[in-house]
Amino acid sequence: MGAEGLSPRDPSSYSRPEDVVVTNIGINLNVDFNKKILHGHVVLDVKRINKNATELILDAKNLTVSKVIDHYTKKELKHVISDTIEEFGSKMSIELPAQEADNFTLSIYYENNPNASGLQWLTPSQTAGKQHPYLFSQFQAIHARSVIPCQDTPSVKTKYSATITASSELTVLMSAILKSTVTEGNQKQSYFIQDVPVPSYLIAIAVGALESKKIGPRSHVWAEKEIIGACAYEFAETEHQLKTAEEICGPYVWGIYDLLVLPPSFAYGGMENPCLTFVTPTLLAGDRSLANVVAHEIAHSWTGNLITNRNFEHFWLNEGFTVFVERKIKGKLSSPLQQDFDALGRLPELKETVKLLGETNPLTKLVVDLKGVHPDDAFSIVPYEKGQTFLRYLEEVVGGPAQFEPFLRKYFDTFKFKSIDTDDFKSFFENHFSNNSAIQSVDWNVWLYSPGMPPVIPNYNTTLAEKCNKLNKQILDWDEKAACPVESSQVKNLTADEIIYLLQQILDDKPQSVTKLEKLDKVFHFSDVKNSEIKFRWLRIGLKSHWPKSVDPALDWVNEVGRMKFVRPLYRDLYAWEDSRAKAVDNFEKNKQYMMHVVAYTVSKDLHLTS
Repeated sequence: MGAEGLSPRDPSSYSRPEDVVVTNIGINLNVDFNKKILHGHVVLDVKRINKNATELILDAKNLTVSKVIDHYTKKELKHVISDTIEEFGSKMSIELPAQEADNFTLSIYYENNPNASGLQWLTPSQTAGKQHPYLFSQFQAIHARSVIPCQDTPSVKTKYSATITASSELTVLMSAILKSTVTEGNQKQSYFIQDVPVPSYLIAIAVGALESKKIGPRSHVWAEKEIIGACAYEFAETEHQLKTAEEICGPYVWGIYDLLVLPPSFAYGGMENPCLTFVTPTLLAGDRSLANVVAHEIAHSWTGNLITNRNFEHFWLNEGFTVFVERKIKGKLSSPLQQDFDALGRLPELKETVKLLGETNPLTKLVVDLKGVHPDDAFSIVPYEKGQTFLRYLEEVVGGPAQFEPFLRKYFDTFKFKSIDTDDFKSFFENHFSNNSAIQSVDWNVWLYSPGMPPVIPNYNTTLAEKCNKLNKQILDWDEKAACPVESSQVKNLTADEIIYLLQQILDDKPQSVTKLEKLDKVFHFSDVKNSEIKFRWLRIGLKSHWPKSVDPALDWVNEVGRMKFVRPLYRDLYAWEDSRAKAVDNFEKNKQYMMHVVAYTVSKDLHLTS
């Protein structure tokens, strides 16, 4: 794949905001469920930065553009859409009107492709209610261009407004504040405004038969009516998490914090769309044990949304900071012991990913080179966990939370509404702690640009882990001919997090005998568990141990849930076992049409069906 024509400032975008930049987006689109397209126009306010610039360059992916109009003269403007470079889409060049002034307003009339990579269209049968279709978007990392002609780079942040026309039977939601709705016949127009500048990947839309329940003074949860009660219960503590985040990070600037629980095909645990976090229904454990994902998305309100990585080579600035703050929220709401236990529990997953990618793979660096590499191909746990490990290490170096948290607040306040890169963070850190001689020991080059595991693992408190380590040793040392050494009473005293940690340790060890797994299942009832994180690890342990009983439940589950965190490892495990390989490939081919684009795209590579 060539990278000709892509931006020198962002290897994932064609746009040249250093010459001409988009300053505001007005979206006017109609939702057509029959054709599976959005059609209408966008109004772009643009500003010429380079006085010699004669064209506006946008990103577009499989868009059919009918015309581009100068808002002031009403004349049509010349535009050219280049050939497509695989997943990157095309460069759209628009000739600027001949005028002295440097501010322009352009209207682009177009429709998108039914297979737009940033949209997921669901038939009624794929929804909980079975009566109405459903649409939702996922623009991160670079899929906004498949829906909106835009400068699809996180270095450009704009306010936006939107008027969306859809069936009056359905509710339209966006990552913005709903200002008004107007119903005419069987159509309804919904008008939204987002007054805080956002990158294109944070524009989001969902359309479906949705209901809401109030769960806090600034929060509602949205979902199909069949699951709205369970959702309201699961996320009832959202305001506590939000207030705790404000204590750490400063004022919440987005007005409302709503949650939308999507259908199961959603690819991520959550997506931090401003004002409206998208979350997966796999969080509905029934006991709020997985609601910490919401703490992660809340943290993004500062780390990622308020301060944004300039391009996705610096993705760790979004995700490493977010995991770091998420764990601080968790530590304040429960205990610092829980915060450290959470970090310890994710280290094995980081080790597995580094081993899978290869310890010298450049994609295991904190700052990656994305020239010719699609951000979806670079996506992994590395920027999350290696990133937060680096920040925790820096916190220890400067003296602990009492020194680091004021710095964090100043960092958020200094760079809010901006897009930055790693050098910006490094300079700010070194300037803030210039009188702290301990920072001279930080080897920035190794941390940022060396592949593999972090060079230092922070001094985490292991108190909670030690209980699980003892249980794990009992299980691994146990001769399965004897009775199971773990009693059901011990199981009842374990939290969901402790069970997840325990299972991760078993998964990281050698394959277990089928007899041992069967006996463990009688004590723990893992096969019947609702918690998705527990279920996921139990299925993986079974597949690794070549337990035939695990194959069909694993296949059924990857058809039911679309969350990449679960689907990709399970497909890789199914492929790794010769007895289940053909079944895995056949199952994927039959069901890939129901997957989000990013899931089908990456799983096809995991199954060696595409390179």
